[in-house]
Amino acid sequence: MEKNNFQINFLSFVFNSPNFSGDDLSAPASPATARNDCSITPLTPSPSPRVEVRPRMACPFSVVVAIDFGTTSSGYAFSFTQDSEAIHMMKRWEGGDPGVANQKSPTCLLLTPDLRFHSFGFAARDFYHDLDPEEARHWLYFDKFKMKIHSTSDLTMETELEAVNGRKVTAIEVFAHALRFFREHALKEVKDQSSSVLEGEEIRWVITVPAVWRQPAKQFMREAAYLAGLVSSDCPEQLLIALEPEAASIYCRKLRLHQVIDLSMQPITNGLDMDGSRPFDSSFRQAREQLRRSRHSRTFLVESGTGELWSELQTGDRYIVADCGGGTVDLTVHQIEQPQGTLKELYKASGGPYGAVGVDLAFEAMLCQIFGEDFIQSFKAKRPAAWVDLTIAFEARKRTAAPGRANALNISLPFSFIDYYKRHRGQSVEAALRKSNQLFLLRASSFPLIMTEELMAKPEVHGVRFLFLVGGFAESPMLQKAVQKALGRTCRIIIPHDVGLTILKGAVLFGLDPTVVRVRRCPLTYGVGVLNRFVEGRHPQDKLLIKDGREWCTDILDRFVSVDQSVALGEVVRRSYTPARLGQRKIIINIYCSVTDDVTYISDPGVRKCGTITLDLPEPLPLPGAVGGAGAAAAERREIRATMQFGDTEIKVTAVDIMSNRSVRASIDFLSN
Repeated sequence: MEKNNFQINFLSFVFNSPNFSGDDLSAPASPATARNDCSITPLTPSPSPRVEVRPRMACPFSVVVAIDFGTTSSGYAFSFTQDSEAIHMMKRWEGGDPGVANQKSPTCLLLTPDLRFHSFGFAARDFYHDLDPEEARHWLYFDKFKMKIHSTSDLTMETELEAVNGRKVTAIEVFAHALRFFREHALKEVKDQSSSVLEGEEIRWVITVPAVWRQPAKQFMREAAYLAGLVSSDCPEQLLIALEPEAASIYCRKLRLHQVIDLSMQPITNGLDMDGSRPFDSSFRQAREQLRRSRHSRTFLVESGTGELWSELQTGDRYIVADCGGGTVDLTVHQIEQPQGTLKELYKASGGPYGAVGVDLAFEAMLCQIFGEDFIQSFKAKRPAAWVDLTIAFEARKRTAAPGRANALNISLPFSFIDYYKRHRGQSVEAALRKSNQLFLLRASSFPLIMTEELMAKPEVHGVRFLFLVGGFAESPMLQKAVQKALGRTCRIIIPHDVGLTILKGAVLFGLDPTVVRVRRCPLTYGVGVLNRFVEGRHPQDKLLIKDGREWCTDILDRFVSVDQSVALGEVVRRSYTPARLGQRKIIINIYCSVTDDVTYISDPGVRKCGTITLDLPEPLPLPGAVGGAGAAAAERREIRATMQFGDTEIKVTAVDIMSNRSVRASIDFLSN
């Protein structure tokens, strides 16, 4: 078979900033103000919330199953609550790449031409690879599709994903197919290892998401889990959404000294040890090899308390978890609250789409530069299976890149690429390479390092002792060297041996005890839109609204919690309101969010409506002994109590009509706005 090689110089693999602007948590422009958006007014003018902490009730689950849904690879693990020190990993996957431990499966999905589920993971990739090129054009292959959920600014239940062949399917169906696949495999393994028959309600499910994901993306994963049949929407407490760096942090509490690599103990010069005797990453490779040999046992034992490494930390000590995955890089800062290791988040999660996929995108951009973007797009559409082959070949070569490598890496173009280019362009690929006449360098984003350095400069993060480097991208010796060079003199850099499984194991531990992270930072400002008495000279004239002869200032944002505010687990904020109009039979409470705290009105830039609670009000009963105006006054002061519960990875909202004791419970709906 004809081949052509071209060289990629990984020796000059550098971290370079892409064009990027804006905050990942940025909200769309504020909606046009509607005069019926606000139909409630505060019962008391005090802006201070009434806060109380509700105790969390333990749920009687027999087993916890966690799904680490990654951009490039995914997997599941489980633990029985009666034997919580044993974490059972999923079975080894069939297929896979030589030299790679297949403890997780690639996140790729294959649908038949009539949109039925066919396969997931290695099975999907290998079947698609073996299809006839013409037949493959009709099959729908999805790869690394998780990033679409993060990058879509207006995510809804109708958002679509595009398969390699260009056909589109709603994203919620694709994610539900994948989660259903994991559900079926996990339940089979759990039942095989269980001595009793387990009912569906005895299983707690945990799904991991990046901490920097916006609220719509988190809700999207929950809706996909409902559609996949993991749990019923009537039992939302049976499903937990775990933040990936938090899960990693929870697992790191259990580490023993022999289970980690301490990069701070390995000074380097030009990619070698100080004495030049061995490559920088050799000890890490030895650890991975040891891990591969032990993989015949899929049960990992964790400490019942905390590990030896944790004993070096004291109450009040601070550390950073850098979760470097395939799609995103998440940074979170935790502080130890007590010797047993409950955690407090010190600074809201930061990060962005700067994971290992960025290197893949740089490779594709390089191909476009050499052969033309129009050709690459045509090749992907007309020869989708061959394109997948090329990306697999690049992935295999990418994993061999190391700081001390003295020669470039060669990538072999598949015959179909060479043949299609000649048909499409009328010239050979050799001619295109000669015409380019230059050596192409792949550049990865420097944002992970820049963000980490900026984060460590924050006052709240001063005095960090450890940086835990986790996630699949953390296996890269290139990234290890860059992190060590930038931060090695500031803190100790720790990498768990099973770095790619850290989040998965931590997610199981989180499901067993969701209270381990006791305090989190609120990523957004939340509040409700209300009316207040109009004050001449204080409120702008365009906010004046006259109802029933009274002057109101509309569109005021009544805050529940502010961005980056510390919120304890189970913390609730209660506010009381009264209908703005006498005889009102329906209350509409619109909930708004903002990325900043510098807002006054719901029409301010950056404020968006993120949910609505509707409460029907029954006819008020006359109070005993009340006549005439007394009854009307009582109805006028009718109390509606709204409650938001914070501190979890998701927010819960309720509203109660105190007079009738009628309540409505609802989650904030981020997907319908």
